[in-house]
Amino acid sequence: MKTLTVQSTLSELEKIRSFLRAYLEGWDISEEDFFRIELALVEMCTNIVRYGYPGGNGDIQVKAWHEDERFYLEIRDSGVPFDPSRIRKPNLKNLANQERMGGLGIFLARKLMDGFAYRRENNQNILTMYKKVRPPAN
Repeated sequence: MKTLTVQSTLSELEKIRSFLRAYLEGWDISEEDFFRIELALVEMCTNIVRYGYPGGNGDIQVKAWHEDERFYLEIRDSGVPFDPSRIRKPNLKNLANQERMGGLGIFLARKLMDGFAYRRENNQNILTMYKKVRPPAN
């Protein structure tokens, strides 16, 4: 298991991407799966940056590990309680005509990953996502 903790600012998103790349280096993983995992992670962390800490910044902790053929990501923050699994599917029919689209990143992350679970524990939001991929060759 590898862990990264960063400040909840947009400028830290590149550190999160680099962390993911470093962890998955050497895996027999398709570019498509890598892109899906990266996009889901960045979307969820961007939501924390934008909405998790109103009036100030906090931390985002990302953990990465694998078990068998599943790659897991856990994202923790101490921001306002927010359960992304309760966000309803956005109306995609008139997307171009809508002034502000809410929940699209969460919807996208849920579609890109194979598993998505939320819990609130010790005043922290904890989101766990996984994707079925081949583990690294030993």
